[in-house]
Order: sequence, then structure tokens, then C-alpha cells
Amino acid sequence: MIEKSPFEVEDRDSGGCCGNCGGVAPKPRLQPMMPEARTRSVFRIPGMDCPSEEQMIRLRLADAPVAALAFDLAGRRLTVDHDGDPALILARLVPLGYGAELAESCPLAAGEAQLAPPADDVAEARVLWLLLAINAAMFVIELGAGVWARSAGLIADAMDMFADAAVYGAALYAVGRAAHYKLGAARLAGLLQLLLALGAIGEAARRMLTGAMPEPAGMMGISLLALAANVACLVLIARHRDGGVHMKASYIFSANDVVANLGVIVAGALVAGTGSSWPDWMVGLAIGAVVLAGAVRILRLR
Repeated sequence: MIEKSPFEVEDRDSGGCCGNCGGVAPKPRLQPMMPEARTRSVFRIPGMDCPSEEQMIRLRLADAPVAALAFDLAGRRLTVDHDGDPALILARLVPLGYGAELAESCPLAAGEAQLAPPADDVAEARVLWLLLAINAAMFVIELGAGVWARSAGLIADAMDMFADAAVYGAALYAVGRAAHYKLGAARLAGLLQLLLALGAIGEAARRMLTGAMPEPAGMMGISLLALAANVACLVLIARHRDGGVHMKASYIFSANDVVANLGVIVAGALVAGTGSSWPDWMVGLAIGAVVLAGAVRILRLR
């Protein structure tokens, strides 16, 4: 008779004991489920070049199985630690219209460090309040100056400031709240942005019909102030690298806002040099169209 090792476990069929032993059939042993490995995916996002677009992506992924995010705005790249198929993450990013595509994806090895988690809600809310205040103040200033200077470009640039303020406001409202609150806040911001974008385009069209002549000095002066406000926002973001917005210190300003500011400045110079209102009208229509496209992207969030 062969003696069993004390470390051996007899493996019995779950259907019962063998033979007529009269014993009670043992319960089947449950095999432990191995947890699914977490995945790290890197996405190229060519259209992600400013903090407001980062906030749109955060809102879009609010209810996705995401463990951590790392944004590289200068490199137009997003790194995501997540569960499940990376195609599901990509499917959420594509409707934003930023040109997202999957660059690489690999499972995280056991014990491999996860991306740094987001900062605490208090720190995130603090920086969002400051960004919201700067953009909202410039919206009011540019709108008033645009009416005074009879400039369609300044009015449209004010709407661009409101677009950023609306996204920051939605993100601020969403801090610490459930995903459906975040999406609801984003859609409300998108609706307001849509209405103001249509108003900016309508104002540019009205001025084209009436032939109103803008004040070039006012256009250029206020646009320089708006440019300074955008730089101040980005300096603030650079100092808050580990908070709600992740950004390299060397990334000085966001392309969209700076192009809009410079567009109004150039339009003001052309109005002064040519005595024609057409440059102001054209830049007003162009900025209005950009803001309108952003509003449509927000309203398409699901």
C-alpha cells in the first residue's frame, strides 16, 4: 500500500464519491479567477492642442474603465491605463473630431507602476476656478470692446473665450461628481457655445450688410490683452503639472487661441492700412466657424 504525501490533495469528481461509500458527495472546488491584466495604450490625437480640449477628453472618458490618464499636449499624445479592449477607448475619442488613433498598446506586467493618478479634487477645482475666471473676464471685456469698436472679429474672439470658459466651467461642476453629471454639464456648455457661435456669425454677416467700419486701434489693443490672458492661463497650467490639466512647462501657448488673437490683430492692422472692413468681417466669420465646430463636437458627446 502506497502512503500519500501529506501535501497531496485528492481530486474528486464533482459528481460524487466513487463506489458505494455511503458518504456525502464533496462540493466541487472553485478555481480562482485570474484578474484581467490592465492595459497601457498610447493614442495620437493631432487635434488636441489646448487645455480645453484636454478637459473635453476627460469628460468623454469619465465613465470609461480608465485607471489613469497622462496628457502630452505638445506631442499631441494621450497615454491611458485601462481595462478591456483599447478599441473601446478609441471609439469614445473618435467622435470628438480630434483625429484620434491608436499608436500602441501593451498589457502592464504584474507590479509595473501605474501612471500617476489625477490630483485631488480640491487642487483640480482651484486651478479650474482661476482658468474659468480669466476666460470669463476676457469674454466680457472683448464682447464690450467689440460692440464699442464695431468689430466682428473682437466679438467672435470673445465667443472663443466663452468656449474655453464653458468647458472649464463644465469640468469644474463635474469635479467629484458621477459621469452622467459630467456629460450633462458638457452638453449644457455646448448648447450655450452653439448659440453664441451662431450669434457671432450672424453679427459678422450683419456688419457686412450694413458696411460698419471697425476701429482698428481698439481691435489690436484688446486682442493684445486677450493674448496676454491666454499666456497667463498657460503659465498657470504649467505650474500645475500634476493637477487636473497636464502640460509641459515648455509648451507656451495653445494654437487655437493664439491664432484667433493674432488673426484679430492682423485684421486690425489690415483695416488700418487699407481702410476696408473686409479683414475684420473675414476673421469674425472664421473664428465664429471654429467656435461653432467646437460646440457641435461637444453636443455629439454620448
